[in-house]
Amino acid sequence: MESNFQQNKLIKATESFVKQHFAGDSSGHDWWHIHRVRSMAMHLAETEGGNLFIIEMAALLHDLDDWKLKSKNSDERTKKWLNEININPSDGTTILQIIDQVSFKGAGEKTKAYTLEAQIVQDADRLDAIGAIGIARTFAYGGNKGRLLYDPTIQPELHESFEQYKKTTAPTINHFYEKLLLLKDRLNTNSAIKIANERHQFMEDFLTQFFLEWECKK
Repeated sequence: MESNFQQNKLIKATESFVKQHFAGDSSGHDWWHIHRVRSMAMHLAETEGGNLFIIEMAALLHDLDDWKLKSKNSDERTKKWLNEININPSDGTTILQIIDQVSFKGAGEKTKAYTLEAQIVQDADRLDAIGAIGIARTFAYGGNKGRLLYDPTIQPELHESFEQYKKTTAPTINHFYEKLLLLKDRLNTNSAIKIANERHQFMEDFLTQFFLEWECKK
Protein backbone atom coordinates (compact mmCIF):
# COMPACT_ATOMS: atom_id res chain seq x y z
CA MET A 1 0.00 0.00 0.00
CA GLU A 2 1.28 3.47 -0.87
CA SER A 3 2.23 6.00 1.79
CA ASN A 4 0.12 9.14 2.21
CA PHE A 5 2.76 11.08 0.30
CA GLN A 6 2.68 8.61 -2.59
CA GLN A 7 -1.11 8.58 -2.60
CA ASN A 8 -1.23 12.37 -2.82
CA LYS A 9 1.19 12.28 -5.76
CA LEU A 10 -0.98 9.74 -7.57
CA ILE A 11 -4.11 11.79 -6.94
CA LYS A 12 -2.50 14.99 -8.22
CA ALA A 13 -1.17 13.25 -11.33
CA THR A 14 -4.55 11.66 -12.00
CA GLU A 15 -6.38 14.95 -11.50
CA SER A 16 -4.11 16.64 -14.05
CA PHE A 17 -4.51 13.77 -16.52
CA VAL A 18 -8.30 13.69 -16.24
CA LYS A 19 -8.64 17.47 -16.41
CA GLN A 20 -6.68 17.51 -19.66
CA HIS A 21 -8.57 14.56 -21.12
CA PHE A 22 -12.00 16.14 -20.57
CA ALA A 23 -11.04 19.68 -21.61
CA GLY A 24 -13.61 21.06 -24.01
CA ASP A 25 -16.25 18.39 -23.39
CA SER A 26 -19.76 19.72 -24.07
CA SER A 27 -21.81 16.64 -23.20
CA GLY A 28 -22.16 17.32 -19.47
CA HIS A 29 -19.25 14.98 -18.71
CA ASP A 30 -16.61 17.70 -18.55
CA TRP A 31 -13.92 18.19 -15.90
CA TRP A 32 -16.31 20.07 -13.62
CA HIS A 33 -18.62 17.06 -13.53
CA ILE A 34 -15.65 14.95 -12.45
CA HIS A 35 -14.70 17.61 -9.90
CA ARG A 36 -18.21 17.66 -8.40
CA VAL A 37 -18.43 13.87 -8.22
CA ARG A 38 -15.06 13.74 -6.47
CA SER A 39 -16.10 16.49 -4.04
CA MET A 40 -19.46 14.87 -3.31
CA ALA A 41 -17.87 11.45 -2.84
CA MET A 42 -15.42 12.85 -0.32
CA HIS A 43 -18.29 14.69 1.41
CA LEU A 44 -20.31 11.47 1.69
CA ALA A 45 -17.27 9.61 2.98
CA GLU A 46 -16.97 12.06 5.87
CA THR A 47 -20.12 10.47 7.28
CA GLU A 48 -20.16 7.03 5.69
CA GLY A 49 -16.46 6.13 6.01
CA GLY A 50 -14.47 4.09 3.51
CA ASN A 51 -10.97 4.19 2.02
CA LEU A 52 -10.55 7.83 0.99
CA PHE A 53 -7.73 7.19 -1.47
CA ILE A 54 -9.70 4.52 -3.32
CA ILE A 55 -12.84 6.68 -3.33
CA GLU A 56 -11.04 9.74 -4.67
CA MET A 57 -9.19 7.87 -7.39
CA ALA A 58 -12.31 6.03 -8.54
CA ALA A 59 -14.29 9.28 -8.61
CA LEU A 60 -11.60 11.01 -10.68
CA LEU A 61 -11.44 8.15 -13.19
CA HIS A 62 -15.07 7.02 -13.29
CA ASP A 63 -15.89 8.48 -16.74
CA LEU A 64 -12.63 7.84 -18.53
CA ASP A 65 -13.97 4.68 -20.19
CA ASP A 66 -17.67 5.53 -20.03
CA TRP A 67 -19.46 3.87 -22.95
CA LYS A 68 -21.35 7.09 -23.75
CA LEU A 69 -18.09 8.94 -24.39
CA LYS A 70 -15.99 6.32 -26.11
CA SER A 71 -14.75 6.67 -29.64
CA LYS A 72 -14.35 3.60 -31.81
CA ASN A 73 -10.60 3.63 -31.23
CA SER A 74 -10.62 3.98 -27.43
CA ASP A 75 -9.94 1.06 -25.14
CA GLU A 76 -9.17 0.58 -21.45
CA ARG A 77 -7.77 4.07 -20.85
CA THR A 78 -8.28 3.70 -17.09
CA LYS A 79 -6.33 0.47 -16.83
CA LYS A 80 -3.53 1.93 -18.94
CA TRP A 81 -3.33 5.01 -16.75
CA LEU A 82 -3.23 3.00 -13.52
CA ASN A 83 -0.43 0.90 -14.96
CA GLU A 84 1.41 4.01 -16.10
CA ILE A 85 1.45 5.53 -12.60
CA ASN A 86 2.52 2.19 -11.08
CA ILE A 87 -0.31 2.06 -8.59
CA ASN A 88 -0.40 -0.84 -6.16
CA PRO A 89 -1.99 -3.70 -8.20
CA SER A 90 -4.53 -4.45 -5.47
CA ASP A 91 -5.64 -0.81 -5.35
CA GLY A 92 -5.79 -0.68 -9.13
CA THR A 93 -8.03 -3.73 -9.28
CA THR A 94 -10.32 -2.27 -6.62
CA ILE A 95 -10.62 1.05 -8.46
CA LEU A 96 -11.48 -0.71 -11.73
CA GLN A 97 -14.12 -2.80 -9.97
CA ILE A 98 -15.72 0.30 -8.48
CA ILE A 99 -15.80 2.10 -11.82
CA ASP A 100 -17.49 -0.90 -13.41
CA GLN A 101 -20.31 -0.59 -10.85
CA VAL A 102 -20.92 3.17 -11.14
CA SER A 103 -22.93 3.74 -14.31
CA PHE A 104 -26.70 3.46 -14.67
CA LYS A 105 -27.42 0.82 -17.30
CA GLY A 106 -31.19 0.97 -17.73
CA ALA A 107 -34.32 0.59 -15.60
CA GLY A 108 -34.13 -3.19 -15.80
CA GLU A 109 -30.48 -3.35 -14.70
CA LYS A 110 -29.91 -3.04 -10.95
CA THR A 111 -26.19 -2.03 -11.16
CA LYS A 112 -25.53 -2.99 -7.55
CA ALA A 113 -22.50 -1.50 -5.80
CA TYR A 114 -20.91 -4.20 -3.63
CA THR A 115 -18.55 -2.25 -1.38
CA LEU A 116 -18.92 0.91 0.67
CA GLU A 117 -16.43 2.70 -1.57
CA ALA A 118 -18.38 1.69 -4.70
CA GLN A 119 -21.66 2.77 -3.10
CA ILE A 120 -20.23 6.19 -2.28
CA VAL A 121 -18.84 6.82 -5.77
CA GLN A 122 -22.00 5.54 -7.41
CA ASP A 123 -24.13 7.78 -5.17
CA ALA A 124 -21.97 10.82 -5.88
CA ASP A 125 -22.24 10.29 -9.62
CA ARG A 126 -26.00 9.82 -9.42
CA LEU A 127 -26.48 12.92 -7.30
CA ASP A 128 -24.80 14.92 -10.07
CA ALA A 129 -27.38 13.53 -12.50
CA ILE A 130 -30.37 15.00 -10.61
CA GLY A 131 -31.48 18.40 -9.38
CA ALA A 132 -30.65 21.68 -11.13
CA ILE A 133 -27.26 20.52 -12.38
CA GLY A 134 -28.72 17.21 -13.45
CA ILE A 135 -31.30 19.05 -15.57
CA ALA A 136 -28.61 21.23 -17.13
CA ARG A 137 -26.40 18.23 -17.87
CA THR A 138 -29.28 16.30 -19.40
CA PHE A 139 -30.02 19.01 -21.94
CA ALA A 140 -26.32 19.49 -22.62
CA TYR A 141 -26.01 15.78 -23.41
CA GLY A 142 -29.14 15.77 -25.55
CA GLY A 143 -27.91 18.73 -27.56
CA ASN A 144 -24.48 17.17 -27.93
CA LYS A 145 -26.10 14.03 -29.37
CA GLY A 146 -28.51 15.95 -31.61
CA ARG A 147 -31.63 14.75 -29.81
CA LEU A 148 -35.04 16.40 -29.87
CA LEU A 149 -36.06 18.42 -26.86
CA TYR A 150 -39.42 16.68 -26.61
CA ASP A 151 -41.84 14.83 -28.86
CA PRO A 152 -45.20 13.91 -27.29
CA THR A 153 -45.63 11.10 -29.83
CA ILE A 154 -42.56 9.27 -28.46
CA GLN A 155 -43.26 7.70 -25.10
CA PRO A 156 -40.57 7.00 -22.47
CA GLU A 157 -39.37 3.41 -22.31
CA LEU A 158 -38.11 1.59 -19.24
CA HIS A 159 -35.33 -0.38 -20.86
CA GLU A 160 -35.05 -3.96 -19.70
CA SER A 161 -31.40 -4.40 -20.58
CA PHE A 162 -28.20 -2.42 -20.95
CA GLU A 163 -28.18 -3.15 -24.68
CA GLN A 164 -31.62 -1.56 -25.08
CA TYR A 165 -30.60 1.45 -23.00
CA LYS A 166 -27.44 2.04 -25.05
CA LYS A 167 -29.41 2.14 -28.29
CA THR A 168 -31.96 4.76 -27.26
CA THR A 169 -32.15 8.00 -29.24
CA ALA A 170 -35.27 9.29 -27.50
CA PRO A 171 -35.94 13.01 -26.85
CA THR A 172 -34.26 14.57 -23.83
CA ILE A 173 -37.43 14.88 -21.74
CA ASN A 174 -37.87 11.11 -21.94
CA HIS A 175 -34.55 10.70 -20.14
CA PHE A 176 -36.12 12.05 -16.96
CA TYR A 177 -38.54 9.12 -16.89
CA GLU A 178 -36.09 6.56 -18.22
CA LYS A 179 -33.34 7.40 -15.71
CA LEU A 180 -33.27 10.59 -13.63
CA LEU A 181 -36.52 10.13 -11.69
CA LEU A 182 -35.50 6.55 -10.88
CA LEU A 183 -32.22 7.46 -9.21
CA LYS A 184 -33.52 8.64 -5.82
CA ASP A 185 -34.73 5.15 -4.99
CA ARG A 186 -31.50 3.54 -6.19
CA LEU A 187 -29.08 5.32 -3.89
CA ASN A 188 -27.09 3.38 -1.31
CA THR A 189 -26.11 5.65 1.56
CA ASN A 190 -28.28 7.56 4.01
CA SER A 191 -26.19 10.68 3.41
CA ALA A 192 -26.92 10.62 -0.33
CA ILE A 193 -30.62 9.88 0.14
CA LYS A 194 -31.03 13.00 2.29
CA ILE A 195 -29.45 15.15 -0.41
CA ALA A 196 -31.42 13.47 -3.19
CA ASN A 197 -34.88 14.22 -1.82
CA GLU A 198 -34.71 17.96 -2.50
CA ARG A 199 -33.03 17.49 -5.88
CA HIS A 200 -35.66 14.97 -6.93
CA GLN A 201 -38.47 17.36 -6.02
CA PHE A 202 -36.79 20.11 -8.03
CA MET A 203 -36.94 17.90 -11.12
CA GLU A 204 -40.60 17.09 -10.49
CA ASP A 205 -41.36 20.81 -10.24
CA PHE A 206 -39.38 21.51 -13.41
CA LEU A 207 -41.33 18.91 -15.38
CA THR A 208 -44.64 20.29 -14.13
CA GLN A 209 -43.65 23.75 -15.33
CA PHE A 210 -42.25 22.38 -18.60
CA PHE A 211 -45.51 20.68 -19.57
CA LEU A 212 -47.61 23.71 -18.56
CA GLU A 213 -45.50 25.83 -20.91
CA TRP A 214 -45.51 23.16 -23.61
CA GLU A 215 -49.32 23.21 -23.56
CA CYS A 216 -49.26 27.03 -23.48
CA LYS A 217 -51.15 26.99 -20.19
CA LYS A 218 -48.68 29.15 -18.28
